[in-house]
Amino acid sequence: MRLGAALLAGLLAAAPGIAPVPAQAQAQVQAQAPQRPMVWGDSLTATLDPHAVFDVPSQYILLNAYDGLMRYQGNPPELVPWLASSHTTSPDGLTWEFTLKEGVRFHDGTPLTAADVVYSFRRLLAMNRAPAAAFVPVLKPEGVTAPDARTIRFVLSSAYAPFLSALPLVAIVNQKLVEANTVNNDWGAAWLAANDAGSGAYQVDAATYRARTALDLNRFPDHFLGWSHNRRPMEVVRTRPIMETSTRVLALLRGEIDAGDSYLPTDQVERVERNARTRVQRDETMRVFVIRMNNRKPPFDNLDARLCFAHAFNYEGFNNVILKGLVIRNAGPNPNGLWGNPPDLVPYAFDLAKAKEHCDKARAAGAPIGREVEIHIQSELEQTTQAAQMFQADLRRVGINLKIVPNTWANITAATTRAESTPDTWIHWVSSYFIDPENWIGQMYDSRFHGTWKASSWYANPQVDALLTKARASLDQAERSRLYQEATRIVVAESPDIWVYNTVNLRGMSRRVQGYNFSPVGSGGELRTIWLEN
Repeated sequence: MRLGAALLAGLLAAAPGIAPVPAQAQAQVQAQAPQRPMVWGDSLTATLDPHAVFDVPSQYILLNAYDGLMRYQGNPPELVPWLASSHTTSPDGLTWEFTLKEGVRFHDGTPLTAADVVYSFRRLLAMNRAPAAAFVPVLKPEGVTAPDARTIRFVLSSAYAPFLSALPLVAIVNQKLVEANTVNNDWGAAWLAANDAGSGAYQVDAATYRARTALDLNRFPDHFLGWSHNRRPMEVVRTRPIMETSTRVLALLRGEIDAGDSYLPTDQVERVERNARTRVQRDETMRVFVIRMNNRKPPFDNLDARLCFAHAFNYEGFNNVILKGLVIRNAGPNPNGLWGNPPDLVPYAFDLAKAKEHCDKARAAGAPIGREVEIHIQSELEQTTQAAQMFQADLRRVGINLKIVPNTWANITAATTRAESTPDTWIHWVSSYFIDPENWIGQMYDSRFHGTWKASSWYANPQVDALLTKARASLDQAERSRLYQEATRIVVAESPDIWVYNTVNLRGMSRRVQGYNFSPVGSGGELRTIWLEN
Protein backbone atom coordinates (compact mmCIF):
# COMPACT_ATOMS: atom_id res chain seq x y z
CA MET A 1 0.00 0.00 0.00
CA ARG A 2 1.32 3.49 -0.92
CA LEU A 3 0.98 6.38 1.55
CA GLY A 4 0.88 10.07 0.70
CA ALA A 5 4.02 11.98 1.70
CA ALA A 6 2.27 14.16 4.26
CA LEU A 7 0.49 11.18 5.84
CA LEU A 8 3.73 9.17 5.92
CA ALA A 9 5.58 12.00 7.66
CA GLY A 10 2.83 12.20 10.26
CA LEU A 11 2.88 8.47 10.91
CA LEU A 12 6.68 8.39 11.29
CA ALA A 13 6.58 11.30 13.70
CA ALA A 14 3.92 9.63 15.85
CA ALA A 15 5.08 6.02 15.80
CA PRO A 16 6.70 4.72 19.05
CA GLY A 17 10.36 3.80 18.83
CA ILE A 18 10.95 5.75 15.62
CA ALA A 19 12.75 9.11 15.66
CA PRO A 20 10.47 12.02 14.70
CA VAL A 21 10.97 13.67 11.34
CA PRO A 22 12.90 16.97 11.76
CA ALA A 23 10.82 20.13 11.35
CA GLN A 24 12.78 21.16 8.24
CA ALA A 25 12.12 17.79 6.59
CA GLN A 26 8.45 17.98 7.52
CA ALA A 27 8.24 21.42 5.90
CA GLN A 28 9.80 20.05 2.72
CA VAL A 29 7.33 17.18 2.65
CA GLN A 30 4.39 19.51 3.20
CA ALA A 31 5.63 21.86 0.47
CA GLN A 32 5.44 18.97 -1.98
CA ALA A 33 1.93 17.95 -0.96
CA PRO A 34 -0.85 18.84 -3.37
CA GLN A 35 -2.48 22.11 -2.44
CA ARG A 36 -6.25 22.28 -2.35
CA PRO A 37 -7.13 25.34 -4.48
CA MET A 38 -8.61 28.37 -2.80
CA VAL A 39 -12.33 28.86 -3.50
CA TRP A 40 -13.39 32.51 -3.56
CA GLY A 41 -17.13 32.78 -2.97
CA ASP A 42 -17.65 36.40 -4.01
CA SER A 43 -19.75 37.58 -6.95
CA LEU A 44 -18.56 37.83 -10.55
CA THR A 45 -19.10 40.64 -13.00
CA ALA A 46 -21.07 40.05 -16.21
CA THR A 47 -17.97 40.53 -18.39
CA LEU A 48 -14.22 40.12 -17.90
CA ASP A 49 -13.51 43.19 -20.04
CA PRO A 50 -11.85 45.63 -17.59
CA HIS A 51 -12.86 48.65 -19.69
CA ALA A 52 -16.55 47.75 -19.79
CA VAL A 53 -17.71 47.66 -16.16
CA PHE A 54 -17.18 49.83 -13.09
CA ASP A 55 -18.12 48.05 -9.85
CA VAL A 56 -16.62 45.94 -7.05
CA PRO A 57 -16.78 42.59 -8.93
CA SER A 58 -14.94 44.17 -11.88
CA GLN A 59 -12.23 45.39 -9.47
CA TYR A 60 -11.51 41.75 -8.64
CA ILE A 61 -10.65 41.11 -12.30
CA LEU A 62 -8.67 44.34 -12.62
CA LEU A 63 -6.59 43.72 -9.48
CA ASN A 64 -5.68 40.13 -10.30
CA ALA A 65 -5.60 39.65 -14.07
CA TYR A 66 -4.40 43.15 -14.99
CA ASP A 67 -2.02 45.89 -13.94
CA GLY A 68 -2.28 49.67 -14.18
CA LEU A 69 0.14 52.56 -14.06
CA MET A 70 -0.75 53.19 -10.40
CA ARG A 71 -2.44 51.13 -7.70
CA TYR A 72 -3.87 51.65 -4.22
CA GLN A 73 -2.37 49.55 -1.46
CA GLY A 74 -3.12 49.19 2.24
CA ASN A 75 -5.65 50.75 4.58
CA PRO A 76 -5.84 53.72 4.63
CA PRO A 77 -5.22 53.35 0.90
CA GLU A 78 -1.96 54.73 -0.42
CA LEU A 79 -1.50 55.47 -4.13
CA VAL A 80 1.73 53.82 -5.27
CA PRO A 81 3.50 53.45 -8.65
CA TRP A 82 2.74 50.07 -10.22
CA LEU A 83 3.65 49.67 -13.89
CA ALA A 84 5.06 53.20 -13.75
CA SER A 85 8.45 53.76 -12.18
CA SER A 86 8.03 57.54 -12.04
CA HIS A 87 5.97 60.44 -13.35
CA THR A 88 6.12 64.21 -13.82
CA THR A 89 3.44 66.88 -14.04
CA SER A 90 3.54 70.29 -15.71
CA PRO A 91 2.86 73.34 -13.47
CA ASP A 92 -0.52 73.91 -15.16
CA GLY A 93 -1.59 70.31 -14.50
CA LEU A 94 -2.25 69.62 -18.18
CA THR A 95 0.73 67.44 -19.16
CA TRP A 96 1.60 64.22 -17.36
CA GLU A 97 4.48 61.91 -18.32
CA PHE A 98 4.99 58.38 -16.98
CA THR A 99 8.01 56.10 -17.33
CA LEU A 100 7.31 52.36 -17.42
CA LYS A 101 9.23 49.79 -15.41
CA GLU A 102 11.41 47.45 -17.45
CA GLY A 103 10.80 43.76 -17.98
CA VAL A 104 7.01 43.63 -17.65
CA ARG A 105 5.36 40.96 -19.79
CA PHE A 106 1.80 40.04 -20.62
CA HIS A 107 0.47 36.55 -19.95
CA ASP A 108 1.35 35.44 -23.49
CA GLY A 109 4.97 36.58 -23.03
CA THR A 110 4.64 39.78 -25.08
CA PRO A 111 6.58 42.71 -23.57
CA LEU A 112 4.35 45.47 -22.17
CA THR A 113 5.30 48.80 -23.76
CA ALA A 114 4.09 52.39 -23.85
CA ALA A 115 2.16 51.56 -27.04
CA ASP A 116 -0.02 49.17 -25.02
CA VAL A 117 -0.76 51.93 -22.51
CA VAL A 118 -1.72 54.34 -25.30
CA TYR A 119 -3.94 51.71 -26.89
CA SER A 120 -5.59 50.89 -23.56
CA PHE A 121 -6.55 54.50 -22.88
CA ARG A 122 -7.73 55.07 -26.44
CA ARG A 123 -9.80 51.90 -26.25
CA LEU A 124 -11.30 53.04 -22.94
CA LEU A 125 -12.21 56.45 -24.38
CA ALA A 126 -13.64 55.00 -27.61
CA MET A 127 -15.83 52.47 -25.79
CA ASN A 128 -16.92 55.19 -23.35
CA ARG A 129 -18.21 52.67 -20.82
CA ALA A 130 -18.34 53.15 -17.06
CA PRO A 131 -14.61 53.45 -16.17
CA ALA A 132 -14.19 56.11 -18.87
CA ALA A 133 -16.44 58.60 -17.05
CA ALA A 134 -13.52 60.00 -15.05
CA PHE A 135 -11.46 60.72 -18.19
CA VAL A 136 -13.76 61.51 -21.13
CA PRO A 137 -14.39 65.15 -20.12
CA VAL A 138 -10.67 66.01 -20.05
CA LEU A 139 -8.82 63.52 -22.26
CA LYS A 140 -9.05 63.02 -26.02
CA PRO A 141 -7.57 59.98 -27.80
CA GLU A 142 -4.94 62.14 -29.49
CA GLY A 143 -3.95 63.42 -26.04
CA VAL A 144 -2.36 60.05 -25.20
CA THR A 145 0.96 59.41 -26.96
CA ALA A 146 4.14 57.38 -26.57
CA PRO A 147 7.33 59.38 -27.27
CA ASP A 148 9.29 56.14 -26.84
CA ALA A 149 8.80 52.53 -25.76
CA ARG A 150 8.84 53.35 -22.04
CA THR A 151 7.29 56.84 -21.93
CA ILE A 152 3.60 57.77 -21.98
CA ARG A 153 2.47 61.36 -22.28
CA PHE A 154 -1.02 62.57 -21.38
CA VAL A 155 -2.09 66.06 -22.45
CA LEU A 156 -5.41 67.00 -20.86
CA SER A 157 -7.80 69.46 -22.46
CA SER A 158 -8.32 71.08 -19.06
CA ALA A 159 -6.79 70.65 -15.62
CA TYR A 160 -8.22 67.67 -13.74
CA ALA A 161 -6.98 67.39 -10.17
CA PRO A 162 -8.19 63.77 -9.60
CA PHE A 163 -6.33 62.51 -12.70
CA LEU A 164 -3.56 60.70 -10.82
CA SER A 165 -6.02 59.36 -8.21
CA ALA A 166 -8.22 57.89 -10.95
CA LEU A 167 -5.45 56.15 -12.93
CA PRO A 168 -5.84 52.81 -11.05
CA LEU A 169 -9.24 52.49 -12.77
CA VAL A 170 -7.54 51.79 -16.10
CA ALA A 171 -6.23 48.29 -16.82
CA ILE A 172 -3.46 48.00 -19.42
CA VAL A 173 -4.33 45.45 -22.10
CA ASN A 174 -2.19 43.64 -24.65
CA GLN A 175 -2.71 45.62 -27.87
CA LYS A 176 -1.57 42.89 -30.28
CA LEU A 177 -3.73 40.24 -28.63
CA VAL A 178 -6.85 42.40 -28.49
CA GLU A 179 -6.45 43.62 -32.06
CA ALA A 180 -6.01 40.02 -33.23
CA ASN A 181 -9.42 39.25 -31.72
CA THR A 182 -11.26 42.37 -32.88
CA VAL A 183 -14.36 41.76 -35.00
CA ASN A 184 -16.30 44.49 -36.83
CA ASN A 185 -14.38 47.27 -35.06
CA ASP A 186 -15.62 46.14 -31.63
CA TRP A 187 -12.24 46.80 -29.96
CA GLY A 188 -12.12 43.08 -29.13
CA ALA A 189 -15.03 43.51 -26.71
CA ALA A 190 -16.75 40.22 -27.56
CA TRP A 191 -13.53 38.25 -27.11
CA LEU A 192 -12.33 40.11 -24.02
CA ALA A 193 -15.65 39.50 -22.29
CA ALA A 194 -14.55 35.88 -21.70
CA ASN A 195 -10.76 36.04 -22.02
CA ASP A 196 -7.95 38.14 -20.60
CA ALA A 197 -5.22 40.20 -22.18
CA GLY A 198 -3.45 41.27 -19.03
CA SER A 199 -0.16 41.07 -17.21
CA GLY A 200 -1.51 40.54 -13.68
CA ALA A 201 -0.41 38.05 -11.05
CA TYR A 202 -3.19 35.66 -12.14
CA GLN A 203 -4.55 34.79 -15.57
CA VAL A 204 -8.00 33.68 -16.62
CA ASP A 205 -8.61 30.06 -17.55
CA ALA A 206 -10.86 30.78 -20.52
CA ALA A 207 -11.67 27.09 -21.01
CA THR A 208 -13.53 26.85 -17.69
CA TYR A 209 -14.98 30.37 -17.50
CA ARG A 210 -18.77 30.72 -17.32
CA ALA A 211 -20.17 34.25 -17.04
CA ARG A 212 -21.31 35.10 -13.49
CA THR A 213 -21.02 31.41 -12.54
CA ALA A 214 -17.42 30.18 -12.55
CA LEU A 215 -13.97 31.69 -13.00
CA ASP A 216 -10.63 29.94 -12.47
CA LEU A 217 -7.52 32.07 -12.07
CA ASN A 218 -4.12 30.45 -12.58
CA ARG A 219 -0.95 31.96 -11.16
CA PHE A 220 1.24 33.84 -13.63
CA PRO A 221 4.73 32.99 -12.35
CA ASP A 222 6.41 35.70 -14.45
CA HIS A 223 4.53 38.60 -12.87
CA PHE A 224 6.90 41.56 -12.69
CA LEU A 225 6.47 42.04 -8.91
CA GLY A 226 6.57 38.38 -7.98
CA TRP A 227 5.27 37.29 -4.58
CA SER A 228 6.14 39.38 -1.54
CA HIS A 229 5.79 36.49 0.92
CA ASN A 230 8.18 33.54 1.16
CA ARG A 231 5.34 31.05 1.35
CA ARG A 232 4.03 28.81 -1.37
CA PRO A 233 1.91 30.97 -3.72
CA MET A 234 -1.60 29.88 -4.61
CA GLU A 235 -1.44 28.20 -8.00
CA VAL A 236 -5.20 28.21 -8.65
CA VAL A 237 -8.07 30.29 -7.28
CA ARG A 238 -11.57 29.13 -8.14
CA THR A 239 -14.25 31.82 -7.98
CA ARG A 240 -17.69 30.33 -7.39
CA PRO A 241 -20.42 32.87 -6.60
CA ILE A 242 -23.28 31.73 -4.36
CA MET A 243 -26.30 33.97 -4.70
CA GLU A 244 -28.16 33.25 -1.47
CA THR A 245 -26.62 34.65 1.72
CA SER A 246 -27.62 31.70 3.93
CA THR A 247 -26.26 29.18 1.41
CA ARG A 248 -23.02 31.16 1.07
CA VAL A 249 -22.46 31.24 4.84
CA LEU A 250 -23.23 27.53 5.15
CA ALA A 251 -20.74 26.74 2.37
CA LEU A 252 -18.08 28.72 4.25
CA LEU A 253 -18.79 26.91 7.52
CA ARG A 254 -18.57 23.54 5.77
CA GLY A 255 -15.25 24.42 4.11
CA GLU A 256 -16.72 24.36 0.60
CA ILE A 257 -15.50 27.94 0.01
CA ASP A 258 -12.57 29.77 1.63
CA ALA A 259 -13.90 33.32 1.47
CA GLY A 260 -17.35 34.83 1.22
CA ASP A 261 -18.26 38.24 -0.09
CA SER A 262 -17.49 41.47 1.78
CA TYR A 263 -21.12 41.96 2.86
CA LEU A 264 -21.37 39.30 5.58
CA PRO A 265 -24.62 40.03 7.48
CA THR A 266 -23.93 41.16 11.02
CA ASP A 267 -26.28 38.52 12.40
CA GLN A 268 -23.94 35.87 10.96
CA VAL A 269 -20.70 37.26 12.45
CA GLU A 270 -20.84 35.29 15.71
CA ARG A 271 -21.83 32.11 13.89
CA VAL A 272 -18.80 32.36 11.58
CA GLU A 273 -16.41 33.24 14.42
CA ARG A 274 -17.62 30.32 16.59
CA ASN A 275 -16.80 27.82 13.84
CA ALA A 276 -13.39 26.16 14.33
CA ARG A 277 -12.41 26.49 10.67
CA THR A 278 -13.61 30.05 9.93
CA ARG A 279 -13.10 33.63 11.06
CA VAL A 280 -14.40 37.10 10.22
CA GLN A 281 -12.06 39.63 8.68
CA ARG A 282 -13.09 43.12 9.89
CA ASP A 283 -11.68 46.17 8.14
CA GLU A 284 -12.61 49.82 8.34
CA THR A 285 -13.51 50.98 4.87
CA MET A 286 -14.92 53.94 2.93
CA ARG A 287 -18.01 52.28 1.49
CA VAL A 288 -21.24 54.29 1.85
CA PHE A 289 -24.69 52.66 2.12
CA VAL A 290 -27.28 54.68 0.20
CA ILE A 291 -30.94 54.45 -0.73
CA ARG A 292 -31.35 56.16 -4.09
CA MET A 293 -34.44 58.15 -5.05
CA ASN A 294 -35.18 58.86 -8.71
CA ASN A 295 -35.52 62.66 -8.67
CA ARG A 296 -36.97 62.66 -12.19
CA LYS A 297 -39.95 60.53 -11.18
CA PRO A 298 -42.88 61.89 -9.15
CA PRO A 299 -43.14 62.07 -6.21
CA PHE A 300 -39.34 62.37 -5.86
CA ASP A 301 -39.17 65.44 -8.07
CA ASN A 302 -40.65 67.17 -4.99
CA LEU A 303 -38.31 68.17 -2.14
CA ASP A 304 -40.90 67.57 0.58
CA ALA A 305 -41.53 64.06 -0.71
CA ARG A 306 -37.81 63.32 -0.51
CA LEU A 307 -37.61 64.80 3.00
CA CYS A 308 -40.58 62.67 4.02
CA PHE A 309 -38.66 59.54 3.02
CA ALA A 310 -35.43 60.80 4.57
CA HIS A 311 -37.08 61.26 7.97
CA ALA A 312 -38.97 57.94 7.75
CA PHE A 313 -35.84 55.75 7.74
CA ASN A 314 -34.90 54.44 11.19
CA TYR A 315 -31.14 54.99 11.07
CA GLU A 316 -30.55 54.11 14.73
CA GLY A 317 -32.62 50.95 14.52
CA PHE A 318 -30.91 49.75 11.35
CA ASN A 319 -27.34 50.65 12.26
CA ASN A 320 -27.29 49.72 15.93
CA VAL A 321 -29.93 47.02 16.24
CA ILE A 322 -30.04 45.15 12.94
CA LEU A 323 -26.35 45.75 12.16
CA LYS A 324 -25.31 45.53 15.83
CA GLY A 325 -23.34 48.80 15.79
CA LEU A 326 -20.75 47.44 13.35
CA VAL A 327 -21.18 50.50 11.11
CA ILE A 328 -20.79 54.26 11.54
CA ARG A 329 -23.56 56.77 10.78
CA ASN A 330 -22.73 59.25 8.04
CA ALA A 331 -24.63 62.39 7.14
CA GLY A 332 -24.03 62.67 3.41
CA PRO A 333 -22.61 61.01 0.32
CA ASN A 334 -18.94 61.13 1.35
CA PRO A 335 -17.18 58.81 3.79
CA ASN A 336 -16.75 60.45 7.16
CA GLY A 337 -12.96 60.66 7.15
CA LEU A 338 -12.57 61.95 3.60
CA TRP A 339 -11.13 65.41 3.07
CA GLY A 340 -13.66 67.78 1.50
CA ASN A 341 -16.47 66.46 3.69
CA PRO A 342 -18.00 69.10 6.04
CA PRO A 343 -16.95 68.08 9.57
CA ASP A 344 -20.09 69.56 11.13
CA LEU A 345 -22.63 68.06 8.72
CA VAL A 346 -25.80 67.10 10.59
CA PRO A 347 -27.48 63.85 9.47
CA TYR A 348 -31.21 63.48 8.97
CA ALA A 349 -32.96 62.01 11.99
CA PHE A 350 -35.65 59.35 12.13
CA ASP A 351 -38.78 61.38 12.95
CA LEU A 352 -42.14 60.07 11.75
CA ALA A 353 -43.98 63.23 12.82
CA LYS A 354 -41.65 65.32 10.66
CA ALA A 355 -41.92 62.75 7.86
CA LYS A 356 -45.71 63.04 7.91
CA GLU A 357 -45.48 66.83 7.89
CA HIS A 358 -43.36 66.76 4.73
CA CYS A 359 -45.65 64.14 3.17
CA ASP A 360 -48.64 66.41 3.75
CA LYS A 361 -46.81 69.34 2.15
CA ALA A 362 -45.87 67.22 -0.85
CA ARG A 363 -49.45 66.02 -1.21
CA ALA A 364 -50.74 69.62 -1.00
CA ALA A 365 -48.33 70.58 -3.80
CA GLY A 366 -49.79 67.88 -6.04
CA ALA A 367 -47.09 65.24 -5.64
CA PRO A 368 -48.53 61.70 -6.02
CA ILE A 369 -47.34 60.73 -2.57
CA GLY A 370 -50.05 58.09 -2.27
CA ARG A 371 -49.00 55.98 -5.24
CA GLU A 372 -47.27 52.65 -4.71
CA VAL A 373 -43.52 53.27 -4.62
CA GLU A 374 -41.11 50.51 -5.62
CA ILE A 375 -37.83 49.86 -3.84
CA HIS A 376 -35.48 47.48 -5.67
CA ILE A 377 -33.20 45.32 -3.56
CA GLN A 378 -30.23 43.14 -4.45
CA SER A 379 -31.55 39.68 -3.70
CA GLU A 380 -28.12 38.19 -3.05
CA LEU A 381 -27.33 40.78 -0.35
CA GLU A 382 -29.47 40.27 2.73
CA GLN A 383 -28.78 43.73 4.14
CA THR A 384 -30.67 45.36 1.30
CA THR A 385 -33.68 43.18 2.14
CA GLN A 386 -33.45 44.02 5.84
CA ALA A 387 -33.29 47.75 5.13
CA ALA A 388 -36.23 47.62 2.71
CA GLN A 389 -38.43 45.64 5.08
CA MET A 390 -37.79 48.01 7.97
CA PHE A 391 -38.35 51.04 5.72
CA GLN A 392 -41.56 49.53 4.38
CA ALA A 393 -43.00 49.12 7.90
CA ASP A 394 -42.18 52.68 8.97
CA LEU A 395 -43.43 54.28 5.75
CA ARG A 396 -46.71 52.45 6.21
CA ARG A 397 -47.12 54.41 9.46
CA VAL A 398 -47.17 57.68 7.50
CA GLY A 399 -49.50 56.34 4.81
CA ILE A 400 -46.99 55.35 2.13
CA ASN A 401 -47.12 51.99 0.38
CA LEU A 402 -43.60 50.74 -0.38
CA LYS A 403 -43.37 47.67 -2.62
CA ILE A 404 -40.20 45.58 -2.33
CA VAL A 405 -38.94 44.32 -5.70
CA PRO A 406 -36.22 41.61 -5.67
CA ASN A 407 -33.61 42.30 -8.34
CA THR A 408 -29.91 41.92 -9.11
CA TRP A 409 -27.05 44.40 -9.33
CA ALA A 410 -26.58 43.73 -13.04
CA ASN A 411 -30.25 44.29 -13.89
CA ILE A 412 -30.61 47.42 -11.78
CA THR A 413 -27.47 49.11 -13.06
CA ALA A 414 -28.46 48.31 -16.65
CA ALA A 415 -31.78 50.07 -16.00
CA THR A 416 -30.12 53.23 -14.66
CA THR A 417 -28.94 54.36 -18.10
CA ARG A 418 -32.29 56.16 -18.52
CA ALA A 419 -34.37 58.05 -15.98
CA GLU A 420 -37.53 56.35 -17.25
CA SER A 421 -36.23 52.86 -16.48
CA THR A 422 -34.40 53.71 -13.25
CA PRO A 423 -36.33 52.34 -10.24
CA ASP A 424 -38.26 54.70 -7.96
CA THR A 425 -35.79 53.80 -5.23
CA TRP A 426 -33.04 51.21 -4.91
CA ILE A 427 -30.37 50.24 -2.40
CA HIS A 428 -26.65 49.85 -2.90
CA TRP A 429 -23.21 50.84 -1.67
CA VAL A 430 -20.80 53.32 -3.23
CA SER A 431 -17.38 51.77 -2.76
CA SER A 432 -13.88 53.21 -2.97
CA TYR A 433 -12.78 53.06 -6.59
CA PHE A 434 -10.32 55.92 -6.15
CA ILE A 435 -9.67 58.13 -3.15
CA ASP A 436 -10.94 61.59 -3.97
CA PRO A 437 -14.30 63.35 -3.37
CA GLU A 438 -14.77 62.95 -7.12
CA ASN A 439 -15.40 59.23 -6.47
CA TRP A 440 -18.38 60.06 -4.27
CA ILE A 441 -20.14 63.44 -4.50
CA GLY A 442 -18.32 64.36 -7.73
CA GLN A 443 -19.74 61.48 -9.76
CA MET A 444 -22.97 61.00 -7.81
CA TYR A 445 -24.45 64.49 -8.10
CA ASP A 446 -22.93 66.21 -11.14
CA SER A 447 -25.48 66.02 -13.96
CA ARG A 448 -22.72 65.27 -16.49
CA PHE A 449 -22.70 61.71 -15.10
CA HIS A 450 -26.42 61.08 -15.68
CA GLY A 451 -26.88 57.68 -17.27
CA THR A 452 -24.39 55.97 -14.95
CA TRP A 453 -25.42 53.98 -11.87
CA LYS A 454 -23.42 56.35 -9.69
CA ALA A 455 -25.65 59.27 -10.69
CA SER A 456 -28.87 57.24 -10.69
CA SER A 457 -30.81 59.67 -8.49
CA TRP A 458 -30.88 61.95 -11.57
CA TYR A 459 -30.30 64.93 -9.31
CA ALA A 460 -29.61 68.21 -11.12
CA ASN A 461 -28.59 71.56 -9.66
CA PRO A 462 -26.60 74.02 -11.84
CA GLN A 463 -24.93 75.53 -8.77
CA VAL A 464 -23.71 72.11 -7.62
CA ASP A 465 -22.56 71.28 -11.17
CA ALA A 466 -20.53 74.51 -11.24
CA LEU A 467 -18.94 73.87 -7.82
CA LEU A 468 -17.98 70.31 -8.74
CA THR A 469 -16.60 71.38 -12.12
CA LYS A 470 -14.46 74.03 -10.45
CA ALA A 471 -13.31 71.61 -7.73
CA ARG A 472 -12.07 68.97 -10.15
CA ALA A 473 -10.17 71.62 -12.17
CA SER A 474 -8.42 73.31 -9.24
CA LEU A 475 -4.85 72.29 -8.40
CA ASP A 476 -5.16 73.79 -4.91
CA GLN A 477 -6.40 71.11 -2.50
CA ALA A 478 -7.47 73.68 0.11
CA GLU A 479 -9.71 75.34 -2.51
CA ARG A 480 -10.98 71.96 -3.67
CA SER A 481 -11.87 71.04 -0.11
CA ARG A 482 -13.83 74.27 0.34
CA LEU A 483 -15.71 73.75 -2.93
CA TYR A 484 -16.59 70.15 -2.14
CA GLN A 485 -17.81 71.13 1.31
CA GLU A 486 -20.05 73.81 -0.17
CA ALA A 487 -21.45 71.41 -2.78
CA THR A 488 -22.04 68.74 -0.11
CA ARG A 489 -24.03 71.11 2.09
CA ILE A 490 -26.31 72.02 -0.84
CA VAL A 491 -26.80 68.39 -1.87
CA VAL A 492 -27.62 67.25 1.65
CA ALA A 493 -30.11 70.09 2.12
CA GLU A 494 -31.92 68.97 -1.05
CA SER A 495 -31.92 65.32 0.05
CA PRO A 496 -31.74 63.61 -3.37
CA ASP A 497 -30.92 60.32 -1.61
CA ILE A 498 -30.88 58.73 1.84
CA TRP A 499 -27.39 58.21 3.30
CA VAL A 500 -27.24 55.63 6.04
CA TYR A 501 -23.75 54.55 7.10
CA ASN A 502 -20.04 54.14 6.53
CA THR A 503 -19.37 50.42 6.54
CA VAL A 504 -16.96 48.14 8.31
CA ASN A 505 -16.00 45.51 5.75
CA LEU A 506 -16.98 42.04 7.03
CA ARG A 507 -15.75 39.03 5.11
CA GLY A 508 -16.08 35.46 6.35
CA MET A 509 -12.90 33.50 5.66
CA SER A 510 -11.36 30.10 6.23
CA ARG A 511 -8.63 30.09 8.84
CA ARG A 512 -6.30 28.50 6.29
CA VAL A 513 -6.29 31.80 4.34
CA GLN A 514 -3.24 33.83 5.39
CA GLY A 515 -1.72 37.07 4.12
CA TYR A 516 -5.07 38.70 3.33
CA ASN A 517 -4.20 42.33 2.61
CA PHE A 518 -7.24 44.58 2.71
CA SER A 519 -7.53 47.88 0.87
CA PRO A 520 -10.81 49.80 0.56
CA VAL A 521 -10.12 50.11 -3.19
CA GLY A 522 -11.16 46.69 -4.44
CA SER A 523 -12.65 45.66 -1.07
CA GLY A 524 -9.79 43.28 -0.30
CA GLY A 525 -9.98 41.37 -3.57
CA GLU A 526 -6.27 41.29 -4.42
CA LEU A 527 -4.94 37.70 -4.27
CA ARG A 528 -1.20 38.15 -4.79
CA THR A 529 -0.35 38.47 -1.07
CA ILE A 530 -2.39 35.45 0.08
CA TRP A 531 -1.07 31.98 0.90
CA LEU A 532 -2.82 28.91 2.27
CA GLU A 533 -2.12 26.72 5.28
CA ASN A 534 -3.34 23.25 4.37
